[in-house]
Amino acid sequence: MGEETLEAIARALVASGKGILAADESTGTIEKRLKSIEVESTEEKRRDYREMLFTTPGLGEHISGVILYDETIRQSTRDGVPFTKVLKDAPTIPGIKVDKGAKPLAGAEGETVTEGLDGLRERLAEYKELGAKFTKWRAVIAIDGDKIPSAYCIHVNAHALGRFAALSQEAGLVPIVEPEVLMDGSHTIARCYEVTEATLEAVFNELFSQRVVYEGMLLKPNMVVSGKDCPEQATPEEVARATIRCFKGVVPAAVPGIVFLSGGQGDEEATANLNAMNALGPQPWQLSFSYGRALQAPSLKAWKGDDANVLAGQEALAHRARMNGAARDGSYTPEMEKELAAV
Repeated sequence: MGEETLEAIARALVASGKGILAADESTGTIEKRLKSIEVESTEEKRRDYREMLFTTPGLGEHISGVILYDETIRQSTRDGVPFTKVLKDAPTIPGIKVDKGAKPLAGAEGETVTEGLDGLRERLAEYKELGAKFTKWRAVIAIDGDKIPSAYCIHVNAHALGRFAALSQEAGLVPIVEPEVLMDGSHTIARCYEVTEATLEAVFNELFSQRVVYEGMLLKPNMVVSGKDCPEQATPEEVARATIRCFKGVVPAAVPGIVFLSGGQGDEEATANLNAMNALGPQPWQLSFSYGRALQAPSLKAWKGDDANVLAGQEALAHRARMNGAARDGSYTPEMEKELAAV
């Protein structure tokens, strides 16, 4: 697959008014989500939940792509239609999470490194055969005072992201590079800025060194926000200004788009912050979303594991997709949230 095709897929994922649905929860994570609505996490129930999401009428209007998990990319609907075909017909672009999760980093207490490079080339070939067009790898960077993260932790995770991205492009798949600086903690927005800047600088140094084509990739980072326990929480306008200022210094303009993770933000909070960034006007890259909980949480709550509530769950997902679609051009307003109640 040539660079032009990779770029075309990357640009399609950040098309105007659209963003990505992250439905790549591991088996352990989806079990916690289902437990929150008192539903047992069986293979059948996990499939039913994903089928409810993926068959949402009009999904492709504001969802450009969906990140799947290893189990999910192999699943089909109750009627036997592969999920990858359901998504392509929506139409949206199927993608796949390929990392093996964050594990304790040797010699760095309290820090992690994401594993999964062993056998990755072979897994990528299989996922492409199953219908994936893009991939995702998440690195986790924690903040704890002035000592964490260490330069060591940032470096090893940046190196792994570079290897993942290079291997993905070799396989003809668009890599979504996800270095997440966690919101957990009492740090200020200034400390988040400092760590995010250092992390992104290391990541792009590795991507350049490992010959990754910027035009054929996407970046999935955190926004520059206050820690969850910080007594002074930044406003959407403050988040927008800090995030854009930080990214302009370290993210090459050749990258087609930045698809922000929600990272524990509330549904409406994530939408408002994205809206505030796009309200500042055009930037070198498309500013979009790749949300998991911030898109799924209302849908999960409405569904409750009951077939009778499938339509309600789909309406909740469609509503959040529309709200974030509006945030893509800075036209979202809190008053628009009343839309679902009127349906």
